[in-house]
Formats: sequence, structure tokens, C-alpha cells
Amino acid sequence: MTAAKKKFSELPPKSQALIIIGAVVQFALQGAALRDLKRRPAEQVKGPKPLWVALSFLNYFGPIAYFVVGRKSES
Repeated sequence: MTAAKKKFSELPPKSQALIIIGAVVQFALQGAALRDLKRRPAEQVKGPKPLWVALSFLNYFGPIAYFVVGRKSES
């Protein structure tokens, strides 16, 4: 048996707050990754920029992967 789906307004305040915080973190990570991709020359990105843009839409994983492995060092 599966639990009945609840509307956001029916969730406890603590759960609502955690969902909102998670969404804000996801959008901040994705925004930072997309902004960095737009400003960074293609020569400083490992792999094609359009691929990294698409991957940035994978919750948490995409933007973090870009910052960890997608950028070449500036040295």
C-alpha cells in the first residue's frame, strides 16, 4: 500500500520549510552553474558547454558535477 499524496499545504510546517530550502539551494546551484557557463570561455570548460547546460537541470548532481569536474583550472 502507498500513502495518499498530500498537498503542500497539508504538510507539516517543518516539511514545508525543508522543501522550500531544498528548492532554493537547487535554484541557486543551477543559477550559479549557468551563469558561470555563460561567462567562461569554452576553452576553460571540460566538454561541450551545451552538455553542461543540460546536465545543470539534474537536481543537485548536475551543478555540483560541473563545479567539481566541468571546469578547467585557471592556473
